[in-house]
Amino acid sequence: MQDFILKEIVSENIVDELGKIGFDKTYRNQASSKFKYKNIKIYSLTIPQANILKQTALSVGADCATHRETITAKVEATDCILAGSLSQLNKIADKLKHQPFGLKVLGENLLQFCKLEKKSQTKIVGILNLTTNSFSDGGKFLDLEKAKEHLLQMISEGVDIIDIGAESTKPYSKPVSDEVQLSRLLPVLEFIKSENITIPISIDTRSARVAEACITAGASIINDVSGFDYDENLIDVVAKTGVKVIVQHSKGTPENMQDNICYESLLDEIYLNLRLKIEKAQAKGIKKEDIIIDPGIGFGKTREDNFEIIRRIEEFYGLGCEVMLGVSRKSLLNMPDADNDLKDIFTVALNTLAVENKVDYIRIHNVKLHKQLISILK
Repeated sequence: MQDFILKEIVSENIVDELGKIGFDKTYRNQASSKFKYKNIKIYSLTIPQANILKQTALSVGADCATHRETITAKVEATDCILAGSLSQLNKIADKLKHQPFGLKVLGENLLQFCKLEKKSQTKIVGILNLTTNSFSDGGKFLDLEKAKEHLLQMISEGVDIIDIGAESTKPYSKPVSDEVQLSRLLPVLEFIKSENITIPISIDTRSARVAEACITAGASIINDVSGFDYDENLIDVVAKTGVKVIVQHSKGTPENMQDNICYESLLDEIYLNLRLKIEKAQAKGIKKEDIIIDPGIGFGKTREDNFEIIRRIEEFYGLGCEVMLGVSRKSLLNMPDADNDLKDIFTVALNTLAVENKVDYIRIHNVKLHKQLISILK
């Protein structure tokens, strides 16, 4: 009896794999969509919408999971999980365009969703903390000369963006006044301008006043860990000045975000919260291409939550914005007494997953080590 040999293919380059078995060269690219699969969650469909979607999926050989009572209409709405190859999903989208109950819009959204693909190389965002109490280097670069030295070092090591903050937002930290933040930030920005440094500068602040002053001084990105929740005027500053913005998910404030952490559905809640923030930003006139999202590792999450986010980071690509991940030296490493060199080694290990999954940005302390990582994984 013949002994059959089976092996799962996990390579993203299915076109190359088709070539290895001698598949028709002229049809490889077109056929590749039949071998790329997606499981897509669609939220809050009405019963008619869900039933039509399921039947449409089955008609092309795909599938769609719904609430068990969808068929009896004992529920008013249901989330769905649509599963199929890209080829099947595109066929479903085309069919939905001719269906009632608003499903034409769903079809158009599904077509756009299936086109989302990460191709860019991960960029490095280097951290410069001008603080007294940051969790890994508080006070180390508070002195202006030391801050300048570290900034120039990161540039020499190949950093893509420098994120400068003057307020620690680690768990249980207290707010820092605008005056204190600006007294630390503006001298560094003045130095950057005097040296004709062209590396994009991000300012890590929740304050509209600090953001506006720093943008005037040359910053081109604002990193708001509160996602517009702390200062309602910050979104207007970003919209008015046209800079990029990093919108992070955070449950609560630094003073209370690690108290009584509870999610019914971690990834869903973060995803939907960030989607609302993106819509809010767009309503103010901020372009979607100027929005970077960050799921907020350590900001109102347990250690298990943080690892779940890292494992499933690709799910956030569906929001259609660039994605940043910040795990550097954080408590999820579970090594509070280790020195920063050891923490950086384990940070690199975690960020290997991020780079392999084509995360757009990793926010880190050790630029040199992560530059080497990206070079290895090219």
